[in-house]
Amino acid sequence: MKLSSTLSVTVALLATFVILVLSSIVWLPSRQKQLNLPPGPWGWPVFGSLGFLAGALLPHCALAALAARHGPLMHLRLGSFHAVVVSSAEAARLVLKTHDLTFADRPLTSFGKIIVYGYKGILETPNGPYWRMAWKLCATELLSVRRVESFEHVRTEEMRALVHGLSECAGAIMPLRERLLSHRMRNTLRMYEAFAVTGTVSNLGEWVPWLGWLDVQGFVRRMKRVHELFKQFFKQILNEHEKDYRKSHDARASAEFVARDLVDVLLRLVEEGDDMLEEQEARLTRDGVKAFIHDIMIGGMKNTAVTIERWVTERDLPDLPYSDALVKETIRLHPASPIMFPHRAREDTVVGGYDIPAGMRVLVNAWAMARNPASWPDALDAFRPERFLAGGSAEGVDVRGAHFQLLPFGSGHRMCPAYNLALKEVAAPLANLVHGFTWRLPDGVPLVTVPKCRLPAYLYATVD
Repeated sequence: MKLSSTLSVTVALLATFVILVLSSIVWLPSRQKQLNLPPGPWGWPVFGSLGFLAGALLPHCALAALAARHGPLMHLRLGSFHAVVVSSAEAARLVLKTHDLTFADRPLTSFGKIIVYGYKGILETPNGPYWRMAWKLCATELLSVRRVESFEHVRTEEMRALVHGLSECAGAIMPLRERLLSHRMRNTLRMYEAFAVTGTVSNLGEWVPWLGWLDVQGFVRRMKRVHELFKQFFKQILNEHEKDYRKSHDARASAEFVARDLVDVLLRLVEEGDDMLEEQEARLTRDGVKAFIHDIMIGGMKNTAVTIERWVTERDLPDLPYSDALVKETIRLHPASPIMFPHRAREDTVVGGYDIPAGMRVLVNAWAMARNPASWPDALDAFRPERFLAGGSAEGVDVRGAHFQLLPFGSGHRMCPAYNLALKEVAAPLANLVHGFTWRLPDGVPLVTVPKCRLPAYLYATVD
């Protein structure tokens, strides 16, 4: 009886596999013949073109190599899903500007479900009432110009603390990137980066859902582990802020509560609610606060840690064009997210003469666009900040979504809402690192530096 039951299960699994193979060979090609899809490589049954991403090259490099053969708007079948890969400024303009609303959706992913509390954040949330609420809060409360400027003193204190710490290590060999993160958050971020960077396109279970339960590469296990680390970290943050908030709330008769940071703003919004939101699903909850903190914090940590290896004030920045050029050139060569968060077509459309059916995923390869010779004719692989200065080949190119050859924050409706904050957190500390220290690289020791103070000692004193 046991043997017969085992055989039945085996036969059922084999039959399912055969049906999937036949459907990918017969049904999918016949469907594709009805559409004028963008060019792309031939794919295997069931797995499609996932094999091209399984080699030694990083996913964004592998996709760039494929795009060099098939074109800047390339079609791939990745497992059970069809995807379009965008690899040039012109193609990005069509997708993120001309057809912005069509591609303003996000696909459902394990990352959004596990890490971001069931799509309660900003970046991974599918288009709908909750995302519109999240975007509204970012634009009017969390990341408005007024709010970002109001917390300048916090960023200044952090910068002074960093400068003071570096001055104490002057003359010693030091991995500067490591000093930008606490020990606990550094370990968490390393685990996070392991799947956040490659998991966008390399997670087999994401593209072949019927294999997802196997978790062959361990992505889901790592996500759950990191989620637990973040969960404890965020719980501590919220408990501390809620304690202070309640004290202030009880004493509000004498003085109104003044938000110290973005967490205070979020907790106030949860407490007060939003009478304008009629849909319960669009209301901000405690889990939503954690998801917002995750998206803002991780985005800032990744951009800062990747872009600067951290006393000019923020008001001085418009008068420092070379500092601005340094940031842009570093972002160009080393984008924090080489492949942007996937977009999803909400409806059938035509892009550049090619059919893009509803539901198709869109991967924008920011790394490939930043190395496209059509956009960067002047030594595209060289570190040359001067290209962004007056008279340079990239004069006037900005990173705020209007110039599609350089899109560290995306563009259009799904552009990162924290771009203004991120730029301030990078540009001012970078200017002060250059202003306050001379730097040298020790012979034979990669990825470390030796700082030397170059200003009067009192300027490096502890934070006021």
